[in-house]
Formats: sequence, C-alpha cells, structure tokens
Amino acid sequence: MADKILVVDDEKEIADLVALYLENENFTVFKFYTAREALACIREETLDLAILDVMLPETDGLQICRKIREEHCYPIIMLTAKGEETDKITGLTLGADDYVTKPFLPLELVARVKAQLRRYKRYNAGEEEKEDVLVHRGLVLNVRTHECTLNEKPLSLTPTEFSILRILCQKRGTVVSSEELFHQIWGNEYFSKNNNTITVHIRHLREKMGDSFEEPKYIKTVWGCGYKIEV
Repeated sequence: MADKILVVDDEKEIADLVALYLENENFTVFKFYTAREALACIREETLDLAILDVMLPETDGLQICRKIREEHCYPIIMLTAKGEETDKITGLTLGADDYVTKPFLPLELVARVKAQLRRYKRYNAGEEEKEDVLVHRGLVLNVRTHECTLNEKPLSLTPTEFSILRILCQKRGTVVSSEELFHQIWGNEYFSKNNNTITVHIRHLREKMGDSFEEPKYIKTVWGCGYKIEV
C-alpha cells in the first residue's frame, strides 16, 4: 500500500510541483492550498507524513504542526522561507522532524521524505535493533512500539526526538557528537544542516523530560564534544 503524504502550501505552483514529484515516486498525495482543508484531511485520513508550509493565510503551518502532534507521531517536514531561522526553530520545538528552505530542489525534498519514512517505519517495526526495550533510571523506550515513558508517565516524542534519545541510551556512558547523531538519523540523506537542529531537539527533549541543563539527570552536554547519558 502506498504511503499517504499530506502537502500544504498556498503557493499553488509549489504544491503542484511537490505533489507531482511525490506521485512519480508512487506516493499517495493529499494536496491542499489552505489550512482549513488540510486540518479536515488530518482528521479524516490515516497519514504517513506531512509537508507543511510555514506561511499560510489564516492558520499557519506551525499551528497545523502543533495540531498534528496532539494525536499523531508521523514525521513532519516544514517548508520555510530563506533566512527564517526563527520559524525553523519554532517548528522543531513544536515537533517537526525536518525543514526545507525555499527555494529547494524537489528531488532533495523527495529524498528527505523517503529518509523520514524509512526511519519512522524502522522504529515501529523494531528492525535493526538489538534491544526492543531500553531502560535507564526510570526511562523506558520501547523501540518496537515507539513508546516512551519516564517514571511510568508517557512522553510524547517525535520520531527525531525518539531517535536521539534511543541513540544516547544505546551508547550511554559514551559521548555522541552532533555529527554522529546527524549521520545516524539522516544517513546518506544528510544535507546542509547545522548543529542548531540537534541543539533544538535536545532542548525540547529536556523540556519534556523535566531535565535541567545546569544539573542534568539524563542528557549531559559535553562542551566541544557532544552529548551523553551517564551510566
């Protein structure tokens, strides 16, 4: 069955172009030019990934992202205007997994879509993992079901957040650099990103876990090196 992808952009030419490239890769595309239509689709369809333009009339893409994250954990890719770093950071904080800056190459976007879907499906299938369940100081990650709890309370994590936490837990006691996190998360689809992306996801993880930057119980920053979870 073809993966179902939501595409939302009020610039008709961009939405049509993205939809065309995705359909050529045999994806099922739900294409909309307004937030209202997109929100209705989110309620009615079982989706596998969403591509959201930040700048939309009435309700913007960031609010759609927030709405999706209230009930769903499938990947979200944000489309942002050139130089809008604030939008990128806000989107990542709200639960987006990746962003693409306009103007962009359609083939790059398609590659990122495939990378996000592979990673998301791998988590849910529990493939290529030595441990199905990772446990550390009250933190429990079920790789097979993509569920996470902290002190028996559920944590709602995006696929990217779950990936970062999984890698750090699997390598607890070892410093993992931002570059290594990038490589393990995005693999060969590693494009022009910067350390700020990982930093934002780490910050969001700490907020959800109630962890402190100054006196971390879980994720520790090792200056100039990366991040680690103590044994």
